[in-house]
Parts: sequence; structure tokens; C-alpha cells
Amino acid sequence: MIDPCVKHFIQYLEAEKNASEHTISNYLIDIRQYCEIVWGDDAQAPFNWKSADRFSARKFLVFFQKLEMAPTTTGRKLSALRSFYKFLLREEYVEQNPFSGLSLPKKGNYLPQILSTTEVVKLLDAPVNYNEGQTTSNPKQKLWREYMVARDSAILEMLYSTGMRINELVQLPEDRIDLLSGVARVRGKGKKERLCPLGSPAIRTLMKNLELRENVWLLEGKKSVRSPVFLNKNGGPITARSIERMMKKYVLFCHLNAELTPHSLRHSFATHLLDAGADLRSVQELLGHASLSTTQIYTHVSVERLKEVYQLAHPRA
Repeated sequence: MIDPCVKHFIQYLEAEKNASEHTISNYLIDIRQYCEIVWGDDAQAPFNWKSADRFSARKFLVFFQKLEMAPTTTGRKLSALRSFYKFLLREEYVEQNPFSGLSLPKKGNYLPQILSTTEVVKLLDAPVNYNEGQTTSNPKQKLWREYMVARDSAILEMLYSTGMRINELVQLPEDRIDLLSGVARVRGKGKKERLCPLGSPAIRTLMKNLELRENVWLLEGKKSVRSPVFLNKNGGPITARSIERMMKKYVLFCHLNAELTPHSLRHSFATHLLDAGADLRSVQELLGHASLSTTQIYTHVSVERLKEVYQLAHPRA
């Protein structure tokens, strides 16, 4: 049984906020965790939202601080509950918002993990280099391996060429990709659409992926090849988790920083554009950021890189 207040909140997110499934899922996770922390694991809906006070909100914050969770993650969870209670207050389900006076944890000077242009090239070449020399006499396995190389190359090229989020990539239908014009219509956070230009290498690898994908589908006896763009071994759409594991394999193969993730390619995309002279507003549009302040972190990254060059090159540094 879902709590009626939570159900109403979900309807509000869908109808008024036009929130994505991913956003709604995160809200539900945070609200469920709050219920477990305040009322216990065995508590059942409907919940007594009026009984929660500032001590309940503080208890929620302290729980994640004891886990030494990143301030950004803790802050997001507090923001989610603050928004939820703000809605409850508006709809007169409660008389106060226990999270309204609670300060968010300081985020600190976080700078995203990025790759240099040399490292990016090394990573993008990894699918071919990793599988080079691997042979099989089984025609089906050979066809799958050829497709896997093309698929992995296309995924990495797409992530770096467009700067899109990993969830945006796995949810991207084929009819939103225009190979002739070299653009992809991406649906981002809040279901907002933006155009992402595709570089020539991304277009070539994507065409190869689609060509070999069709061969794989026909070999499996399937008729439609319109979707998904990227297949897993079972013929279904590849997941974000699978892409993370795939990239980790190639990162280790290239002897790069083991902490690099698919999102690092998005960070690298933005940083490299700014390094090359792109203006901040254009990068904001390409990334799909609602606020320019979110994009500004990449200017700090560029400054840090300039400092590194200065320290290494200047005789009086």
C-alpha cells in the first residue's frame, strides 16, 4: 500500500513539475529512507507526517553524516525531503516543514574527475585494442564480438562527443538520432529536450553499431531493428550499470585512473570545450544545465589545469 500523501506528491511531480522517472524514483528512495529512519523498518503506510518535527529532520541528516556520505548526496536527500514537506504544507497535510530551517552540509571544493585529450583518445581506441587478436571459429560468437566492439566504441564516442548523461544515452531512441544532420535530440532532466551535435567519429562508430546490430538481430530471428540503439547479450537494451562495467574494463586496460566513470567523459567534454575557447552559455546549453552556476564548476577545473601547467613550466613558480 502506498501512502496517500506520497501518491499525491508523485502526481504533483508528474503533472506540475514534469519530472522524469529517474527523478521520481530518487524522491521515493529518499522518502522511504526517511520513513525507515524516523518510524523504523517495520512502519507501514499511511504515515503520520504531522508527528515529524525538527528532531526527526535532524535525525535524518545525522544518519547519513555517520555513514560519511558525500555532502552532495546528503544535501540532495535533504532537498528532496524539504520539497516533499513543502508540498505537504501547501496541501495542508501538515502544519510545518521540519526541514525548512535545516542547513545543508557544506559541499567543499569538489572538482570532477576528467581525462586529458590524450587519455580520451586512448580510452576511445580501447574497444578495438582490447579485442584485437581474439578469434573464434563460432560464427555466432564472431558476429557478436564484432558487434560488441562497434557498440562499445559508439557508446564511448557518443558520451564524449555529446556530453550527455549515461541515463540519457541508454534511453535515447533511434528516431531521435539524425545521422545526416549530425545531431541527437536528447531528453534530459525535467524532460527538457536539447540538441546535441555529433562529431564525425561518433557518427561513423554509430553507423557501424547500427549496421552490425541489424545482423545480430537477424541472426537471432528478430524482425524489428528500430530500437534499442545499443543491445546487450540478450538482445535487450543495454543498461547504465552495464556501460559502467564496460568502461571500467577499458579504463583498467588503458592503465587510467580507476575512479573514472562514464560521467567523467561528460566532465571532460565540458572542460575541453572551455579550454578551447567555447563560451560558458554554449556549454551550458550543450550540457542541459538549468543554471549557469552548475556549469561554472568547469571554469574552476580549467583554472586548476592552468595552475598545474604554470607550476611545471614557470621558473619562478
